[in-house]
Amino acid sequence: MAKDYYKVLGIDKKASTEEIKKAFRKLAHKYHPDKSGGDEAKFKEVNEAYQVLSNDKKRSEYDMYGNVFNGGGPGGFSGNKSNGFDFSGFADGAGFEFDLGDIFGDIFSGGGRGNQTRRGRDISVDIQISFQESVFGTERKILINKVGQCEDCKGSGAGINSKTKKCAACGGKGKIHEVRRSFMGSFSTVKECSTCFGKGEVPETPCKKCSGEGVIKKNEEISVKIPTGIQNGEMIRMTSKGEAVPGGIAGDLYIKIHVDKHPVFRREGNDLLMNLNVKLSDALLGAEYKVETLDGNITVKIPEGISFGETLRVKEKGIPAGVGRRGDLLVKVVINIPKKLSRATKKLIEELRREGM
Repeated sequence: MAKDYYKVLGIDKKASTEEIKKAFRKLAHKYHPDKSGGDEAKFKEVNEAYQVLSNDKKRSEYDMYGNVFNGGGPGGFSGNKSNGFDFSGFADGAGFEFDLGDIFGDIFSGGGRGNQTRRGRDISVDIQISFQESVFGTERKILINKVGQCEDCKGSGAGINSKTKKCAACGGKGKIHEVRRSFMGSFSTVKECSTCFGKGEVPETPCKKCSGEGVIKKNEEISVKIPTGIQNGEMIRMTSKGEAVPGGIAGDLYIKIHVDKHPVFRREGNDLLMNLNVKLSDALLGAEYKVETLDGNITVKIPEGISFGETLRVKEKGIPAGVGRRGDLLVKVVINIPKKLSRATKKLIEELRREGM
């Protein structure tokens, strides 16, 4: 059974980021193994809960699925030290300021944030389509101004026929060691080099178009295939079509669909609904009506004696629902009752009344 991280920290599920941090500070002081009455297992559990709930993405995944899908929770430590770092300075007393997310994230994940793949920003756009396009699908081309891969160097940042050389910033190792100080003492972290992005090499001659960045701000035309049967408000996700980032992967493009209302048809699942106005005489005696559908004109037979509000079903004239399957067209009969009657019509209706109709 998945752990209840909110219960571990003793907070409500609607707790703010600041409330989460305060709860963690209190419990971390209480259970720290170096303290009298400390509890190593509890300390590790509290830290694990904080690592998830203090991260918006992880918290969202945990709230939705009861788990986190990016490699699990943070690791713990053994004894009074972890990865060579002394926790003995973690004593009682308030008043110090620190970023617990940065400190514990580096310690328990071995500098984890610096080891993550760089990812570009996601982009969201809106598209307006007609009702008919939402039924049968369509393809749209949109122009987006974004940071994208440089066409000249294909994202490498190197000029034409340029050779590479050792990165001076990291000495060709691709990583940089940093010494950090906190209330727990000094410790070292390893992070990806921001100059060569972990490659250890840089081009001797940078690309002139992007100045060696590998990415550039530009207009890009993207073709969006809108599937059949899409509904108003649905989102289409296009992987790696968001903004690019040097030395990393591009974000995603999210397209929100807005469907125009149709003057005749309404949607209910995979069925289409419409009203059909029928004359009183046709409702009594039966008739045939031409109806314009999204596929063209069809003839609908009105049976004699039909009642107001009855629904006629025309098969497979609704929304496509997969290969070889389709919803139906539901025609609701609305009988028009004349407001003014001629003398002759009134006379005929009087005769019907006398006959008990």
